Amino acid sequence: MPIKKPRVEELEASLGYQFQERGLLAEALTHSSARSEKGGRDNERLEFLGDRVLGLSIAALLFERFPKAREVELARHFNALVCKTTCAEVALKLELGPHLVMAPSEARSGGRKKDVILADAVEALLGAISVDGGFAAAETVVHRHWEPFIASSEPPAPDAKTALQEFAQSQKRGLPDYHEVERSGADHAPNFTVEVRVQGLKPERGTGSSLKKAQQAAAEALLKREGVGQPEREHA
Repeated sequence: MPIKKPRVEELEASLGYQFQERGLLAEALTHSSARSEKGGRDNERLEFLGDRVLGLSIAALLFERFPKAREVELARHFNALVCKTTCAEVALKLELGPHLVMAPSEARSGGRKKDVILADAVEALLGAISVDGGFAAAETVVHRHWEPFIASSEPPAPDAKTALQEFAQSQKRGLPDYHEVERSGADHAPNFTVEVRVQGLKPERGTGSSLKKAQQAAAEALLKREGVGQPEREHA
């Protein structure tokens, strides 16, 4: 039995927006791998625009939704809502994968299910809607598909570096200062030691396979010593 080809009308119904210029929709759904094989335009330019449309829409939405939230709290919400993971979840709810145009080799490698490709396509769709119907139309789509993530989630917990910065500033101790103390191991498997200093407090050290991880470990160690919460370790 042949596989049913997805209809554009069904995608528009899921989006809650009907395109006046269907060519913009086709461009938003075209992955760069298809352009490399057949030429023409792909969705990268629209993705660039859509990323900014999403950011401004989410910032305005959070500003209105949480009138008493501090900047750091708004920033945590913002980062969680505009990240690739959330965008990919929106794409999955829209069943966007089957609509994407890509090279056969990319499709065979599971491209229609890759978070990065799905997230980029969602941003491209927002860019296309903004060009086709204006920013307000794109903002309406953002509200429709991203608001459930606000309603169903708790404010994201800060990582150790962010938590330490907030603690230091709340104590009027300035910003934490990170210094690389040592680097060891082979080039393919390095190990870093970092020391973090906060005004008026004893320094702490942390180690990791990258500077970022070592900084997180140092911040976590200082927070633990000072008895300030227990943020989750960032592994990225």
